Amino acid sequence: MKRILLVGTALLSLAVSSSAFAADKLLNASYDISRELFEKVNAAFVAAHPGVTVDQSHGGSSKQARAILEGLEADVVTFNQVTDIDALVKGGFVSEDWQKDFANNASPYYSFPAFLVREGNPKGIKDWGDLVREDVKVVFPNPKTSGNARYTYLAATAYAKETFENDPAKVEAFIAGVFNNVPVFDTGGRAATTTFVEREIGDVLITFEAETKGIAREFGEDKFDIVVPSVSLLAEFPVAIVDKVVDKKGSRDLAKSYLDFLYTPEGQKILAENGNRVNDPAVADAFKAEFPEIRLVKIEDVFGGWGQVKKEHFDAGGTLDKIYGDR
Repeated sequence: MKRILLVGTALLSLAVSSSAFAADKLLNASYDISRELFEKVNAAFVAAHPGVTVDQSHGGSSKQARAILEGLEADVVTFNQVTDIDALVKGGFVSEDWQKDFANNASPYYSFPAFLVREGNPKGIKDWGDLVREDVKVVFPNPKTSGNARYTYLAATAYAKETFENDPAKVEAFIAGVFNNVPVFDTGGRAATTTFVEREIGDVLITFEAETKGIAREFGEDKFDIVVPSVSLLAEFPVAIVDKVVDKKGSRDLAKSYLDFLYTPEGQKILAENGNRVNDPAVADAFKAEFPEIRLVKIEDVFGGWGQVKKEHFDAGGTLDKIYGDR
């Protein structure tokens, strides 16, 4: 009888694990350069949840937020900046306390803007100050459409604020100098990568450290060098359940399970294997040799938080508009 009971319990557990979700399909709306990362995440998640399907939508983070507001029925978002999830909060799609739903302010991994230069670093690019030189062409996407580029803009601004002791005129002149060295502003990070790698335009690509590692792996480490600047900006990658969608589709439990997976040792290992820095102590220690030390500053410390950043820099008529103009 005891053996029969154990077998019955095991079968019941299997049945529960296979049919625990009211819905069996998810759509994850993510930032532009995360395609390969989430292909691996999704494969591992689906392997542990037979019968489940996870679809992906990729684009500039801000464009993705607008798409959801306009009808894209994403169950979850895995973005690269807080302001884009806040836009969904304002639109009534995500709860106001979304950062309390998951650990680390709902950020399962992080990175920062780094440089990718051509093999041998022929222009000797070492830090943000080199980006305003007349002989240097810089590639990064449009900060009005790309969260990736907004981090680049803010990281360069943080460097300039330190270098020029918070002199507003000098900081703006520095950022304008960087922008003037950009030959083409693509709409997203992946398009900027194509411009730099395949079209061979520019001397330095600025993107997340994870992307620099991915490009080197995909196109040949003998073709590019990764340059870590003296200081950069902590880029946390926030995730959230799109409440308005999951409540309509009945997919909340599956959506939560999916985002929870990113925090598991297996999920953290996949994130680290794809060039992202993680918070799990054991996983971070296992990959320590692959991530050079860097001084990272925080949005809260340099700019007063994302709300202040949006108001001063990204809203209509803000600093970005003044510098960027009609480009």
